Amino acid sequence: MVPAIELRKIDKSFGPVHANKAIDLAVAKGSIHGIVGENGAGKSTLMSILYGFYRADGGDIIVDGNKVEIEDSKTAISHGIGMVHQHFMLVDNFTVLENVILGAEGGSLLGEGVAKARAELKRLEEEYELKVDPDAVVGELPVGLQQRVEILKALFRGADILILDEPTGVLTPAEADHLFRILRVLRDEGKTVLLITHKLREIMAVTDTVSVMRQGAMVATRKTDETSMPELAELMVGRRVLLRVDKKPATPGRTALSVRGLTVRDSRGIDVVKNVGFDLREGEIVGIAGVSGNGQSQLLETLAGIRRAVSGTIEIDGHKVDPTTGTVDPAEMRRLGMGHVPEDRHRMGLVTKFYEYENAILGYHRDPAYGKGAMLDLGAIRETANGEIGKYDIRPPNCQLRTANFSGGNQQKIVLAREIERDPKVLLVGQPTRGVDIGAIEFIHRRIVEMRDAGKAILLVSVELDEIRGLADRVLVMFDGALVGERPPETDESELGLMMAGVNREAAE
Repeated sequence: MVPAIELRKIDKSFGPVHANKAIDLAVAKGSIHGIVGENGAGKSTLMSILYGFYRADGGDIIVDGNKVEIEDSKTAISHGIGMVHQHFMLVDNFTVLENVILGAEGGSLLGEGVAKARAELKRLEEEYELKVDPDAVVGELPVGLQQRVEILKALFRGADILILDEPTGVLTPAEADHLFRILRVLRDEGKTVLLITHKLREIMAVTDTVSVMRQGAMVATRKTDETSMPELAELMVGRRVLLRVDKKPATPGRTALSVRGLTVRDSRGIDVVKNVGFDLREGEIVGIAGVSGNGQSQLLETLAGIRRAVSGTIEIDGHKVDPTTGTVDPAEMRRLGMGHVPEDRHRMGLVTKFYEYENAILGYHRDPAYGKGAMLDLGAIRETANGEIGKYDIRPPNCQLRTANFSGGNQQKIVLAREIERDPKVLLVGQPTRGVDIGAIEFIHRRIVEMRDAGKAILLVSVELDEIRGLADRVLVMFDGALVGERPPETDESELGLMMAGVNREAAE
């Protein structure tokens, strides 16, 4: 059978960076084909060429046996190629129907076009099990349904080939499972799916074939049922990788952080953290599981002194803090022994235009070790930075490069090194491996466990349930701003998923 997509010797460079190196890829019709690789492996560049965001420097694209020139996304769509982006391309205050027809309204008579679109949308929903209210406002839908709207948009435009970029990053386990059912239905109806993900468990669960990229090259293609997660990980990284978190049982000590009745209100006057209370002890990792947007971010920011609360108390290492007064700031929390690895390293953890050595002391630049008054001791700062570069395997090992020139995984290591090396009593870690490749994930997990074993108290927030279950000694589940329960990490994933969705098991059954 002629492949749905065939790429031959696709080559692409951005200045000195050779992003795609003579890539060959064939994708069978009516299949789910996974593409995996570390950050910077060239996956997104390759898919961007296929969807018309970039033009290849060399090579050919063949669709259904015909060589085509894909100049832009409009051309890709005309050849039956659709893309569901990691960050949804939707207008929040439009309805589902309005989002689906946006840019494809069907001529000058809008009413006639809308009527036809409504009928076609109903057909697509029924054929592919993509039920969603066409008159619902998109911004009011949960993320799982918003993703369905993105798929419907592509199908409405006649896509026979669907590219999905990291589609489960914002989904609960139950929503991810439902997405996989949809993808199987699409495949069984003759559609072709290209799935980009770093989650090997998902690759094994839903794909028929998987291709592995490393450093811009295509290094292997395997039938999914003839490979394994360890083999794929080794192909991605070029060495053996430990896919589980290797740690001994925790030996918790005294309480290091105590939170009582914490309520936080956003700029709209809505309570986004609701009467939260918990204790965190020395020598343990407590994970907070939840779908993104359920108050975890605001909780971490309040504990770090960035955001003000409307009620509640915080006690760190015996020192009581009133987070409602507005007098508490991050510098004060650091002085009390609080380290903070923020969820968004670019917005809150780094200044990417700064040199690496400047980011290595960001927030600690008033430390007497780095100078007095307005004069900084650049030699001492660079010595600190070079020590952290060596200890945390930060690449390239040059503290005088702009931080923007480091990969996402190495930027994350810069933030972790800065916070961990200050020897905090309590470490807040938000999304420790977001956008980080599998080799760096292994390193970061090992450092967090080493810190726990050294007697530190760690509060971990992650949307990756596997990460929470692998690292945490106790799991707190957060939904709609409130803590809805505590479970041991070995708790069944489906039970945790129901709690994350605000549904208890009895009600679900």
